[in-house]
Amino acid sequence: MDKFWKSFKSGTDIRGVAVEGVEGEPLNLTDEVVGKMAKAFLLWLSGKTGRKPCELNVAVGHDSRISADRIRSAVVGAMVDCGARVLDCGLSSTPSMFMITLDKQLDGSVQITASHHPYHRNGLKFFTPQGGLDGCDIEAILGFCDEGTFSESAEGGSSEKTDYMKEYAAHLRRLICDGINSEKADRPLEGLHIVVDAGNGAGGFYAYDVLEPLGADISGSVFLEPDGMFPNHIPNPEDKEAMKSICGAVLNSHADLGVIFDTDVDRGGAVDSSGAEINRNRLVALASAIALENCPGGTIVTDSTTSAGLKKFIEGTLGGVHYRYRRGYRNVINRAVELNEQGIDCPLAIETSGHAALRDNYFLDDGAYLVTMIIIKMAQLRAQGRTLASLTAELEEPREEFELRFRIKTEDFREYGQQVLDGLEAYAASHEDWIIADDNREGIRVSFEEEQGWFLLRLSVHDPIMPLNLESMKEGGCKAIASGLYEYLKGCGSLDLTAIETFIG
Repeated sequence: MDKFWKSFKSGTDIRGVAVEGVEGEPLNLTDEVVGKMAKAFLLWLSGKTGRKPCELNVAVGHDSRISADRIRSAVVGAMVDCGARVLDCGLSSTPSMFMITLDKQLDGSVQITASHHPYHRNGLKFFTPQGGLDGCDIEAILGFCDEGTFSESAEGGSSEKTDYMKEYAAHLRRLICDGINSEKADRPLEGLHIVVDAGNGAGGFYAYDVLEPLGADISGSVFLEPDGMFPNHIPNPEDKEAMKSICGAVLNSHADLGVIFDTDVDRGGAVDSSGAEINRNRLVALASAIALENCPGGTIVTDSTTSAGLKKFIEGTLGGVHYRYRRGYRNVINRAVELNEQGIDCPLAIETSGHAALRDNYFLDDGAYLVTMIIIKMAQLRAQGRTLASLTAELEEPREEFELRFRIKTEDFREYGQQVLDGLEAYAASHEDWIIADDNREGIRVSFEEEQGWFLLRLSVHDPIMPLNLESMKEGGCKAIASGLYEYLKGCGSLDLTAIETFIG
C-alpha cells in the first residue's frame, strides 16, 4: 500500500490531521480523501453483507471536534452519492454508533472521532452489527483507496437527521431503574449527588439526559458543553490533569461520586466521595468485582500492564481467573470473545486505559455503560450501608509505578524489537533471581522478590517504541529493578536509552 494511505491506519481506526496550522502536521484528511474513505467503506460493507452499496443503510455520528461538521458533510455526501440511505446522527458517543446498528437494523455505521488526541486531529471508526472492525478490515478499506476502487455513483441516496442519543440515553436510564429496583421507580437516584466531567467532549449528555431525569443532583458538574478546542483539559481518564479536575469537582461539591469520560465516551473513570480515583488498576478491580458477582470463577481478560496486586485480587479475593493479554483494546476484546467461544466463562475484557467491554453489553467498550454499572452498584451498596471502596478494599496497590519509553532507531523496528526481547528472555533465564512470568503473552515480564516488584518490556502496537513498565511495593524498588535491566539494555545499540539513564541517574 502507498505510504500516504498506509499512514492513516491507527490500529482499528483511521486517523489523520483534520485542521491546518500545526507545524509539522500538514492537513491530510481533506474532503476528497474522507469521501474516498467513505466510499471504500461502503464497498467493504457491500462485500460483507452481499448487498449493493446503493442498498445499504448506514449511520454517521461525530464527537465535538472542530473539524467534525466538515468531515461529517464529506462522509454523508459521499455515501448519498453512492445511493446509500444515511442516518445523520450529529453529536454522538462512539458506543451509540454501534448500538444504532442493532436498534435500527442498519448495515453499518461511522463515528467521526480521534478519541483523546489533540484538537487538530480526527478520524473514522466503523461498526457493523457484529461490532467494531479489526485492523485487517481497516487495511482492506484503505487498500480500496490505494487502488482507486470505490463504490460507483447511484441515484436514490438520502440522508435524514436523527437524534439517536435521546434513545441511547433512555436505554441507560432503563438499566439504572431496573438495576436499582427502587421504590422510587422513576427517580431511583434521588438523594445521590453525582458530578460529571465531560472534558467538553460528547459526554455531557450523561449528566443532562441520564442522571438528572432520574433524580440525581448533578450540581458541580464541569465542562459538559461541547467544545472541540478542549480548552480546559484533555478529555482522557488516563490524563493527570483530567483526573485532577474531576477529583476537585467531587471535593468542591461534596458529591457522592464523580465520573469522567474521554472525548467520544468509549472510556470512563470515576472518583469516590473522598476524592480517591477509581482509575487504571482500581477501575479494573471494581469492574471485575461487579462482573464476577453473577459469574463465579469467571475469567477476566486484561492488557499486559496490569499490576501484581490486581492478579492477586481477581484470583484470591474474587475467586476469578486473571488472563493477561496484549495491549490494544481490540486485542483484549477479541480474546475475551474467543475464550467464550471455547467454552471459557469470560464476562469482562478491560484495559487499564479505561476501555471496558462487558459480555452483557455485546463486548462493546462503552464508558457510559461502565459508569452506569458502577452507579447501580453504588446505589445497591448504599442501601446496605456500604460504599464502593468496600468492594476493592483488599486490592494491594504498588508503592511506585513508572512507564519509560525507548525509541527504536532502526527502520525495521519490529524485527529489531523482537531481537531485543529474545535476548532479554535468555538474559533473564540466566539469572536465578529473575522470575519470568508464566502467564506472559506480550513482551517479557520479570518479577523480583527482593524489590517486591516487576518490569514488563514490550514492543508498541503501532510505533517504533519499546515501553517499559515498572512497579514495586517498596520505595526505591523500581530504580533498583531498572538498574539491573540497564545492564542488559546498554548492549542494545539501536535503542535510545535516554529515559532509563535519566531515571536511574
